[in-house]
Amino acid sequence: MAAAPAVDEGTIAVPGGNVFYRALGEGGIPLLCLHGGPGMSHDYIASLGDLADERRVIFYDQLGCGRSDRPDDASLWTLDRSVAEVAAVREELGLERMHLFGNSWGGWLAMQYTLDRQPSLESLIISSSPPSVERAVREMNDLRAQLPDDVQRVLADHEARSFFECPEYTAAVMVFYKRHLCRLEAWPEGVEQAMGPGFGAGPYLTMWGPSEFGPVTGNLDGWDITHRLAEITVPTLVTVGRHDEMRPDHMAVLADGIPNGELVVFEESSHMAFVEERDAYVATVRRFLERVEAA
Repeated sequence: MAAAPAVDEGTIAVPGGNVFYRALGEGGIPLLCLHGGPGMSHDYIASLGDLADERRVIFYDQLGCGRSDRPDDASLWTLDRSVAEVAAVREELGLERMHLFGNSWGGWLAMQYTLDRQPSLESLIISSSPPSVERAVREMNDLRAQLPDDVQRVLADHEARSFFECPEYTAAVMVFYKRHLCRLEAWPEGVEQAMGPGFGAGPYLTMWGPSEFGPVTGNLDGWDITHRLAEITVPTLVTVGRHDEMRPDHMAVLADGIPNGELVVFEESSHMAFVEERDAYVATVRRFLERVEAA
């Protein structure tokens, strides 16, 4: 039996507070992993730690969620500050060379960091993070229109009254999540942790808004880098689930727009292919990293 990978945990000072990080493994070119939300914790992407047999794999909870500080200051929840947070984590951990992974909001953050800072990167892995918020919301609502009529009525009724915290509304949202977020019958503990006690409402409400389906009332409204994709020149693996709330056709726009981009669709997955098809996903990422480093 292989030995368990080395584990290093601690906190890092970033703009606005301190964030918790967890690193697995030693050696190799590190992989820094950015979780989604905004506001989820890193727990749901922990399966990427399977790669720690060959390299250091680093997770951290972004400010405002998980085991990181949770300041009550809405001015902190901006894209610019989040980009600065990634840079601070990288500098503190001495990641001179690294691969960068991001899922959902974490992929948007990874791409904005790449565009804004023009950092030295070995590669990008972008999981279910399309280049246009407006199109993403429109396509999520196309999927919502395919839910049972009674579920759609509950969603519409509660949204009209701004009753987003009502158990009946959250149950209706869960019908959508079970189709397009994570299709496993029983959600792994990491997913439940990230969606439950690890979740930070402050970043989510300020950056996105009260409803998954929009309209986006936060400061991610209008985010669109479709016209800038050619500026991302590092090798980029784009992944998506066939049943994803972020549609494969939209993710294909991302992969096609990046000069060194490639798209992989996981046929049995939705938004969390690294959980739903864990072995296949990790193997795909492993092959990509090996190919990039060999080149």
